Amino acid sequence: MQSRTVSRELALLMLGQVSDRQPAADTPLDSLLLQAQASLSQHVREALDQSAQDLQNAQQQLLDSELQEQGAEQLPRVRQHLQAGLAVAELALNRLSASLELPRVLLLANQEDVRRQAIDRTRAVLSKRQSIDQGLDAVMEGWRLTRLPRIDRDILRLAAVELAEFDTPAAVACNEAVELANRYSDEQGRRMINGVLRRYIAAAKS
Repeated sequence: MQSRTVSRELALLMLGQVSDRQPAADTPLDSLLLQAQASLSQHVREALDQSAQDLQNAQQQLLDSELQEQGAEQLPRVRQHLQAGLAVAELALNRLSASLELPRVLLLANQEDVRRQAIDRTRAVLSKRQSIDQGLDAVMEGWRLTRLPRIDRDILRLAAVELAEFDTPAAVACNEAVELANRYSDEQGRRMINGVLRRYIAAAKS
């Protein structure tokens, strides 16, 4: 399961390097894979750096609460600083926990079967991009796929390929797409991707 998750992420980074107008036959997948691995490494470094910064911010918040005057009239303010520090600390620890998994992700990304799966998924999206886009457009509800940010379009395309070509259960494909959106998109993109995929899956079943 973990290797398939990493292959999806690599495929997403590969697709981001290809123009929507570029023919699949003209796409050098091996070189795209190398660039995707470099992008993934950079993402890991940035995530670890952000975790370190979060922990530093949490420490400063807690220190500020200790430095506040301790009179009774100051207790609400001290409590506010303390609550803010604990909230930042919780966020930092959550991010750090997720970041500790990332070096393992990099190791998996170098495995031959993961690299092959990433190429297979990228090739499948590129070769059937037109029909995939038509299927997604059909459930966009007054919106067009081309109006979405590129990263959101590629996440949706990968999920559609997972369902059609790789026999991935619908719940797994949807959850993986949301996880990719959490990592590479924003809250609005995550909600959009989740909604579109649910309608897409429902349409495929009907």
